[in-house]
Amino acid sequence: MAWYLGIDTSNYTTSAALYDSESGAVRQQKRLLPVREGELGLRQSDAVFAHVKQLGALVEALFEAGPPPLAGVGVSVRPRDAEGSYMPCFLVGEAVAQSVGAACGAPLTRVSHQSGHIAAALFSAGRLDLIGERFAAFHLSGGTTECLIAEPSGPCGFTVRLFARSLDLKAGQAVDRVGGMLGLRFPAGRELERLAKESEKTYRVRPVMKGADCSLSGIENRCQKMKLDGEADCDIARYCLDSILAALCGMTEAVRARFGELPILYAGGVMSNSIIREAVTARYGGYFADPQFSSDNAAGVAILASRAGEGGMAC
Repeated sequence: MAWYLGIDTSNYTTSAALYDSESGAVRQQKRLLPVREGELGLRQSDAVFAHVKQLGALVEALFEAGPPPLAGVGVSVRPRDAEGSYMPCFLVGEAVAQSVGAACGAPLTRVSHQSGHIAAALFSAGRLDLIGERFAAFHLSGGTTECLIAEPSGPCGFTVRLFARSLDLKAGQAVDRVGGMLGLRFPAGRELERLAKESEKTYRVRPVMKGADCSLSGIENRCQKMKLDGEADCDIARYCLDSILAALCGMTEAVRARFGELPILYAGGVMSNSIIREAVTARYGGYFADPQFSSDNAAGVAILASRAGEGGMAC
């Protein structure tokens, strides 16, 4: 067996995973960062402290069955593959991964959180074979709402370039802000979905587009007005999700118009929402990760470390 350790310390979740490149087996441990009730996220200093408290116990639990010999260690060190992309919370994972790699004599692979999401989604969808081909990858989360074009390149098998994005609010931010407005705990994704499913309405929303890019800032304003007008919380939740869906469809139409019928992958925590996922599947098909591989996780980071290690290079 050839085991690779992956570590991801995002602004939402502490994650660690083991991936066996020979059998395809994955073991993972993850824990949401604690957020005080009524708050919509964490300051970076608080996120760093939470990761310091949580990561050691998660790695210990991951190795509970006995630590396998590591062929490599991977870690996410930045949110995206873009110049200037940086968040202090990733420093915790990088320090631990660097220490483990040095202690085990295992090579260290540094990747972006976003690339890890893409790799985890491909793995979950059974489409790791797409690495080495051109495909479109949507990543919708609290920090990112983008459509990327993945091209075969580099030791990890692909590089990405930005095709379309939200010009303002991110999809996950819209979910959490509307969820906070409705009294839901942060992160609000699961509870907002549950609430939206109680609605008997379906909203036909016209997305605000500028070329292939979208704008999501109007969602929060509209939901605030619906709340003031006394509309039901379940209908407000449904409107929020239908608005995100409309923007996602607008971006999907744009990427199809530009590139034709290329494979499309949908990843990120927002894409674990069953309402959005079922509607996109019905219209466009595409490939999706199971929820455990769509929300923040370290499995994709471990998978990329295996590809870099077996290619003999670092990403």
